[in-house]
Amino acid sequence: MEKEKIEKPQNKCELQKILDIIGGKWSMSIIYALIMGKKRFKELERMIPGISTRMLVKELKNMEQNDIVNRNAFATVPPTVEYALTEKGRKLEPIIQELQKWGIEYGIAED
Repeated sequence: MEKEKIEKPQNKCELQKILDIIGGKWSMSIIYALIMGKKRFKELERMIPGISTRMLVKELKNMEQNDIVNRNAFATVPPTVEYALTEKGRKLEPIIQELQKWGIEYGIAED
């Protein structure tokens, strides 16, 4: 009996490009927090235990450059900044939900 061969992608770089955008250690946590709606910077920081301010800034900038997150700054004192998912970012919601289901099924995540 012959094993069915799994075809490897011709261009491995395509998956790497995707992971560069959403594969950071904190990216999924940020997206998950923003699925619930707009958040200010400090709200995000409190919602994601263990993330440093510097790392949150870096991840948000990367996600903004890749049109996953929208940054809206208000001219107030002190300055107020809100983050929200773009339409492109919202398309990741079902993927994150499936990852969560997988984690629950295998005892990695809680319900």
